[in-house]
Amino acid sequence: MNRHLRCLCRRDNRLPWFAILLALLVANAFFKHAHAAPVRAIATPADTLVQMDHISVQVLGRGSPVVLIPGLSSPRATWDGVVPELIRSHRVYLVQVNGFGGEDPRGNLQPGILDGIVADLHTLIATRKLGAVPVVGHSMGGLVTLMLARAHPGDVQKALVVDALPFIGTLFAPAATPESIRPQAEMMRAQMTSLYGKPIPEQVGRMIARQNALKPASQETVAGWSARADMRVSGQALYEDMTTDLRPVLPKILAPITVLVPWTEARGGEEKVLGLYRAQYAGAPNATIRGVGDSGHFLMLDQPAVFERALMTFLN
Repeated sequence: MNRHLRCLCRRDNRLPWFAILLALLVANAFFKHAHAAPVRAIATPADTLVQMDHISVQVLGRGSPVVLIPGLSSPRATWDGVVPELIRSHRVYLVQVNGFGGEDPRGNLQPGILDGIVADLHTLIATRKLGAVPVVGHSMGGLVTLMLARAHPGDVQKALVVDALPFIGTLFAPAATPESIRPQAEMMRAQMTSLYGKPIPEQVGRMIARQNALKPASQETVAGWSARADMRVSGQALYEDMTTDLRPVLPKILAPITVLVPWTEARGGEEKVLGLYRAQYAGAPNATIRGVGDSGHFLMLDQPAVFERALMTFLN
């Protein structure tokens, strides 16, 4: 692990969980892809899986539509815990970024992954005539949700952002800008993409999991997800995430935004962590920040009942 990662880990009590995930994913150089569990094919009729250039979308249930977008290196299985309840009253569009979950990268081996995801989502919403829909995004998926709401206001009725900031760069340096953080982002992208297909020890994958989930079962799940991601896609997506600053355009996003923020006392306590998020979302005219205690970055795994209640409250 390089010096930057060691420094970041030493001060991780000051950072939200997802920032640690982004940095530690570089250490995936030591987690062997061959150790990952085999990827299961989606056992659904062909017309329930929409394949696009940058994403695939599994469509389940009947009722009013809702779109769910997972985060960096994460598959659509991120939402498995809430899908059974959701499909009782909603048409659920489960997004997966191509290259994650063991799937073919398709168009995501080129720059412009985040913009490509936004374009595919807009196409999906337009061609299916969904109108303005609730959109839920975790981590990088939360950033994509904000990008979609800015680029296509008519697509997003309201947004539920799960542990994501409009600009992650300030977590590496408080006065960071996209330009100042670019060299660091380029270095991390190069490190990650160079790891594609290389063998890595399992212990580092487990370290990533421990930094981003509290429960042992949650950690096991996160480690498996990280192992299945195409590191070329993860590296480029991380670079784009780090160099995207949406704070200047937040005043133009009029859709209501609810931000769920995990916190623990060990990470600085509720007020300190939520204060950081309130500062970043200060420009959003309709943003509400809500804390979820005793949880890591994957709060849908660590606090499934709390997350399900928050999600259903958001939708209803």
